[in-house]
Amino acid sequence: MADETNRPEGSDRSLPARRDADAGVPARSADRFTAPRQTRAVGGLTSERAAKIVRQSGDARWVAFLGLVIVALFVIVYYFYELGVPIINTTPRMQAEADLQQVTSVERGYNLFEANCAKCHGANGEGGVGPVLNDQNKLFSHLTEGYIRNVLEVGGRYVCGNPKSVMPVWSNTNGGPLNYVQIEDLIAFIRADSTKEYVKRSATLNEPIIGPDGKVETFKGWRDLTFKPDPSASPVPDCWSGNPGGTPAPEATLPPGTEATKLVAQGFAFDLKEITVAADKPFAIELENQDSPGTPHNVEIRKTDGTSIDNPKPIDGGTTTTYVYEALPAGTYTFICQVHPIPAMTGTLTVK
Repeated sequence: MADETNRPEGSDRSLPARRDADAGVPARSADRFTAPRQTRAVGGLTSERAAKIVRQSGDARWVAFLGLVIVALFVIVYYFYELGVPIINTTPRMQAEADLQQVTSVERGYNLFEANCAKCHGANGEGGVGPVLNDQNKLFSHLTEGYIRNVLEVGGRYVCGNPKSVMPVWSNTNGGPLNYVQIEDLIAFIRADSTKEYVKRSATLNEPIIGPDGKVETFKGWRDLTFKPDPSASPVPDCWSGNPGGTPAPEATLPPGTEATKLVAQGFAFDLKEITVAADKPFAIELENQDSPGTPHNVEIRKTDGTSIDNPKPIDGGTTTTYVYEALPAGTYTFICQVHPIPAMTGTLTVK
């Protein structure tokens, strides 16, 4: 009793309640704080299995780490694949695709130009009925993408304010035959890089054209990207204002003893279907264009395989000129109007 009197007041509240074993209350072991024995027996969590679980957990972490490394490397490689490697100056994928599309556009534009524009502007843009297009001064500051697009969409009359302009409308938005993709292809061809070589392709099959020598035929662009005009040079006017027939071909000097064969073009037809000249001697054809002004004609000589021997400038209706040709070996050739390559303006040239 003395001990109980010396105990601090309220201290028995902090002590656990006493249980008398004889009171019939069973004592609890430490196992009550763990899983039941049945669970441990079924799970079989032995020391060996616990160690295996730890090892498997470590392997999973390594797999996750390796996966993360692979993803990181893929992102880095793909980044440089898209944008290029600065050190070795590789071409970015998007730029390579854009260059490829540009080449395709130029090649399509070549066929469009040959079919629709060459008869007035020349097969190589050298001019004829229409103005010269392959002039570097024009391509530098005058024949810009915007200007060419404007001319093709609304025609020469609206661009230049000239009611006598013979440049028609080409865009189908204003009644022309070409859609917007074809307009862009024409622009790409006219402004193509002169240092690059492009493949001539069939307009129907889009397959490369094989020449007589068995090689793929190619062409180059007109624009020199390094060209800079002389500071003192006069700027190219916004509108070309030559006569509607273009610059006529200069009168050629006939070699001694050579007589020119007269050929008349009228109603989109030649009056002769056959011409005979001497072999291995220069010869001449005097062309009289009796069609109305604004209707150009010329006389082109072609081999049997269709390749052209020359590229004479067309003359306007109502004018006359003489074309002089180099000596040809004996054989059969074709004379044809390059501007209007129709049967009525096609004949046979016999050289013997």
